[in-house]
Amino acid sequence: MSDVHVLIVDDEEALVRSLSFALREEGMRISTAGSGEAALQHALDDVDIVLLDLCLPGIDGMATLDGLRQRSPLLPVIMISAHGDTRAAVQAVKGGATDYLTKPFELDDLLATISSTLALDAVEPEVTAGLQGQSAVMSALHGAVQRIARSSATRILLLGESGTGKTLVAQALHSHSSRAGSAFIEVNCAALPEQLIEAELFGSEKGAYTGAHQKRAGLVSQANGGTLFLDEIGELPLSLQAKLLHFLENGSYRAVGASQASSADVRVVAATNRDLADDVRLGRFREDLFYRLNVITVDIPALRDRADDLLLLVQYFAQRQALEEGVSPIRFLPDSIALLRRHRWPGNVRELKNLVERLTILLPGQDISAAMLPAQLQDSASPGNPALVLGDQLERAERELVTDALTRTAGHKGLAAQLLGISRHALKRRLQRLGIER
Repeated sequence: MSDVHVLIVDDEEALVRSLSFALREEGMRISTAGSGEAALQHALDDVDIVLLDLCLPGIDGMATLDGLRQRSPLLPVIMISAHGDTRAAVQAVKGGATDYLTKPFELDDLLATISSTLALDAVEPEVTAGLQGQSAVMSALHGAVQRIARSSATRILLLGESGTGKTLVAQALHSHSSRAGSAFIEVNCAALPEQLIEAELFGSEKGAYTGAHQKRAGLVSQANGGTLFLDEIGELPLSLQAKLLHFLENGSYRAVGASQASSADVRVVAATNRDLADDVRLGRFREDLFYRLNVITVDIPALRDRADDLLLLVQYFAQRQALEEGVSPIRFLPDSIALLRRHRWPGNVRELKNLVERLTILLPGQDISAAMLPAQLQDSASPGNPALVLGDQLERAERELVTDALTRTAGHKGLAAQLLGISRHALKRRLQRLGIER
């Protein structure tokens, strides 16, 4: 753990001295603050972890924790409490602290806690990408993810537009939970052929269907003890929704062709950009499954609703992409920043990340002016042409692709779905959403 920068926030000078000495012996860099006010005035840019005492002069540890979360939502904080303050320390963890230690503690316990906390924080570096931000909505999201991740909840529904980072939130829920040591299995319900989804999820016995030459373990079995992420849950065929509901209710499932049921302890995180309540009303989604999933919900904000985070995200992606390409980072000039702020970002964080990646590859190290941004972005952000939004262009393009596929296959939906590389069920959903009748 060499070169880890630790900020110790405690007013007990003797404890601070002994901790500082011991952690420096382990190769760490140490900064100290004797009060919550001093901690909040400290530069946090290169701090890797904070040891925060619960009882402080002036503002207490809980208020200091809240202030740290607002300034740096992803900074790991380990609370330190006196023996009688354990309940308060647990409450602090629910409020966003990463872990807690009770005084007096052994140095080995502290080192183990720091090590596991930093390892957990680094489990999935990508998690910190789209979830960067200090806006009020993102601070609320970070707090919710921390609380839910450590809770006993095993059925969680993520709601948000395409590109907002639902996969990243699912990964964060896993990596910050007690299940982090087990598998994180991701399933795109729209990408699997309808006839194979059941076997993919629950497994199959040898000879269960044509081509099943050997016994196959399903993704549910692989996720046992960990997290199963069902992306685009709204695309799941109705025929399979009942079987998923049965598994969600009691953890029991039956592999295709199996005579006996199996069970798995799995946290299921489902995600959708659809209005499932509307799908229930239209008969596209089972009502009982919807209510089984809709217990713990997390709403992920669109990028246009977190404008305060835009500049932070731009700088983050520019630095990161420059490192990957081995070039100097691009810099956005004021006129281009103004244009980015006016854009509605229908593709959300994914669209912004792709833009920065493209500009870094084509214009490495350059100052990016508004004129250097893609024409479609300039048009959609133009005050004189507010109706031309990239989302409308994408929908028109999707409609043309679907219509062309149906025309080329003489209206045969199964063949059209194969041509498009999606399942027949996913094509049906798109036909309904786009209002295409064939």
